[in-house]
Formats: sequence, C-alpha cells, structure tokens
Amino acid sequence: MASFSSSSDHILVEEKSSVGKFTLNRPKQLNVISPSMASRLLELYTTCANNSSVKLIILKGKGRAFCAGGDVATIIRDIAQDNWRSGADFFRKVFTVNYVVATYNKVQVALMNGIVMGGGASVAIHGTFRVVTENTLFAMPETTLGSFPDIGASYYLSRVPGFVGEYVGLTSARLDGAEMLVCGLATHFVQSEKLSLLEAALEKADSSDPVVISSTISEFSEVPNLKEKSACYK
Repeated sequence: MASFSSSSDHILVEEKSSVGKFTLNRPKQLNVISPSMASRLLELYTTCANNSSVKLIILKGKGRAFCAGGDVATIIRDIAQDNWRSGADFFRKVFTVNYVVATYNKVQVALMNGIVMGGGASVAIHGTFRVVTENTLFAMPETTLGSFPDIGASYYLSRVPGFVGEYVGLTSARLDGAEMLVCGLATHFVQSEKLSLLEAALEKADSSDPVVISSTISEFSEVPNLKEKSACYK
C-alpha cells in the first residue's frame, strides 16, 4: 500500500490497513479549521481519492471537540489589517473541502465526539457515516454572531424532519448526540469508550462497501434515550 502517513502540527495523518485516519489537532482551539488546515485537508482528500489502496477515511478530532468550525478569529484579524483576500481564499478552500467530502469517491466515517459546530459540522455531515457519542454537542453559533448557517448547512438542516432544522439554524439551539441521531444528522450513536474498538473493527473489516462498514459500526452502536422536553420529540 502506498503510504501517505505523516504528522503535522494541526492535522495528524495515520495509515492503518486500508484506512486513512485524519485527526484535527488544535485541541486548545477546539480544533477550529485554519487556512493551512483547509489546504492540508484538500491535499489529503485528493491524495486518497487517487490511491486505490485507501478504502475508507476516518475523520476525528483530538481533545474535547471534533471541530468547532472555521478559524473566524484569524479572518477577523486579517480583515482588520485590510487583508480581506486571505479571508476570501480561506472560505473558498473550506467550501471546496466540504464539496469534496459531499461528492467523495470513498466512504468517510466521522467520529463526532465532543463539540461539533458551524463549519466543523459540515465537514462531517456531508460525509457517508456520522457517528455521535454521549459527549457530542452540535450547534450553529454563527447565528448568534449575526451570520447564517453556511457551508451546506442550509441544505442538510432544511431536510431535518419537522422544523427542528430551521429552529437550530435560526436560534443556535444546541443538540446532543441522541437528538442528532433522531433528527438524521447522525447515522450512529456509539459510546465514546467504544470508539477505539470501532476504529480497530473498521481496520479489520478492510472494506470499501458501505453496507459492510455500516454493519461494522452498528455492532458498537445503540439507540440512546432523548432527554426530557427535547426539541426532537415528534
């Protein structure tokens, strides 16, 4: 198998069997995606798309967040310094990453353990399988800042049953892992303590078949209980 394994400051790349693992690695910043990370993700997805040895991508975050979105602080700083072009380039790259994920030729399993917000949600939800845990916390906080849910969020939120998607998009309301599963934003719920076992099982499965991969994830998944007065109750 052709190796693409490497280690960098903000994205850790590991190759196990036929599985490519990308770990967002800015835990102190809740793994927000910086311009350099967006460029690196594009490079990695392109490399793996053309590598027949890679059958599956696992995307995850280090620490207590999967990804809290884009690095807005850096963009605001650049704009304040009259450097709006860097922000425009950043959004172009981030939008491209999400388009690549949504149209990718390989299966992606996103392990959304912890905080997953804004653009950080989109890089996972546009993929094939979205695994949440008891630690998952989802929201669109850009609404609070006077912006709107972007990077494809208007697409997937508008397809949530009922009006929960509109509610989340308009109010920045938070959903936990159980609520994401019920709403269809997640495909599986797995206890966080089982994630390492799940990763090992996916490596052992050595498959690019979505049916096989879904079945493997289901071996570790469960149906969680919704909290009282959840917005997702039908």
